[in-house]
Amino acid sequence: MAINEPTISFSIAGDKEKEVQETLLVVYDALKQKGYDPINQIVGYILSEDPTYITTHNNARSLIRHIDRDELLQILVKNYINKN
Repeated sequence: MAINEPTISFSIAGDKEKEVQETLLVVYDALKQKGYDPINQIVGYILSEDPTYITTHNNARSLIRHIDRDELLQILVKNYINKN
């Protein structure tokens, strides 16, 4: 490695937010496909942490359980505020 090479930086936070977004989209689509109101079901899950709010269709329940609820809420609020 040369002494004057620039340092490459990356953001784990950005990667995590992208992962959460992708997971929420899969969960949303799975709920919609099964005929549920995805927003109500996801809110129910966030408030109660009861995984039965999320369908097992397309592995949605397993996927959403890999996201920490506090982290999910932080990302949602941050993105909501940044878009308004």
